[in-house]
Amino acid sequence: MFNVEKGAKFVFQVLSFYGVFVLWYLKPVSLKHYNTKRLSYKKMKNSIITRVVILGTIAIFGIIAMQTYWVLSTWNINEAEFNKKVHLALYNVARSLSELSGTTLPARNIIRQRTTNYYEVNIADEIDTQNLEYFLQRELEALALNIDFEYAVFDCHTDEMVYGNYCSYSHDKKVDVEISKFPNYQEFTYYFGVKFPTRSGFLFSKMQLSLILSVILMVTVVFFTYSMFVILRQKRLSEMQKDFINNMTHEFKTPISTIKISADVFLSNPQVQENQRLLQYANIIKDQNQRLNNQVENVLQLARIERGNFALKLERIDLQEFLQDIVSSVSVQIEKMGGQLTTQFSEDQIFIKADRLHLSNVLYNLLDNATKYCRKAPEVTLISKKEGQQVRITIADQGIGIPKEQQSRVFEKFYRVPTGNVHDVKGFGLGLFYVKTICQKHGWKIKLESEEGKCTRINICMPIEK
Repeated sequence: MFNVEKGAKFVFQVLSFYGVFVLWYLKPVSLKHYNTKRLSYKKMKNSIITRVVILGTIAIFGIIAMQTYWVLSTWNINEAEFNKKVHLALYNVARSLSELSGTTLPARNIIRQRTTNYYEVNIADEIDTQNLEYFLQRELEALALNIDFEYAVFDCHTDEMVYGNYCSYSHDKKVDVEISKFPNYQEFTYYFGVKFPTRSGFLFSKMQLSLILSVILMVTVVFFTYSMFVILRQKRLSEMQKDFINNMTHEFKTPISTIKISADVFLSNPQVQENQRLLQYANIIKDQNQRLNNQVENVLQLARIERGNFALKLERIDLQEFLQDIVSSVSVQIEKMGGQLTTQFSEDQIFIKADRLHLSNVLYNLLDNATKYCRKAPEVTLISKKEGQQVRITIADQGIGIPKEQQSRVFEKFYRVPTGNVHDVKGFGLGLFYVKTICQKHGWKIKLESEEGKCTRINICMPIEK
């Protein structure tokens, strides 16, 4: 017979082992445990998806195995309990019949189970069918076995089983039972047979919770399988998209370089310099080509970051000197637009550890956004402030702002704040995604504060290099 305590202990041990295995298996997935110089982001991502699929499959099969184990165990428990109660009820019936007739029961082999739902009871005297039916109903009901049954009595004169009656607890149920269903084994002289035709249904009715949980589990398995199919399909489409973008941007580099060289030669021509109209068009060609080149570079940089084949070249940087260089190159552009760049730098000499190239790209991106997203002449403020062991760099503008419901998504890749059919500011929605990615790689905290129609403020907190 199934031991519930041992079964529960076994299940707990299996689940504990599985939990430890999952923690050990997923531990290398953390980015801190990957050497980006040796393992690309794409391989790491594929490894994560593979691990998720493998662990998910193991988990599902484990759950199915445990659920099957519990269902079978529950069936065995209910079946053993049913058999025990039936034996007890039939023994009480045999004893009541023997007491009524004043005879003694056989010393052994009183009850014999021929099949899963058929029992024979050996009696040492002739059997009164009316008394038999009464005792059967009484004893079965006393043990809460409210189950349909039928019985037959062996006639030693004709050497046949004489069918008795079908006793049903469902009054609207119509039953047509053939006498041939009661086999004659001819091992006893006086005996009766009892059959429980609805035994399986009775046992299943006591397992409703287990069956409902099994159905839910099957639905979960189907959903998991479908989810894995969708994930793998989206992964394949995403890889195709990335490969297309990477190939496209690389193919753009050659014609962009050719156009730049041609534009420089065109601008250096004396005839072009004397003709204001041609000079204007040549400058437009050069500026737009540079803008296109910047966009392609952004895409390529992000592709390198996502593949993980880049490493930060950290160095000790004098922040105030670095910001002064940024201001000197950006302020000219802002002044050309009729705007103003205001600076408020900390008086303390502050050093940070960062990748000079990526830090300059981050600041240029933020200052460029502050300059572009305005309704009039840009008013931009660049602030650096020491706060304990950190320094906070703030870039603020008096521009159009960002709606509150859109602020949580501005750092997403390719996302741009909806402006209807108006596209005054061109771009791919990569700037802020690049900014946040670089900040995360450095371990910096970045926070956006904005009020629609008034201003936008972006704060970056960096640890001070001692």
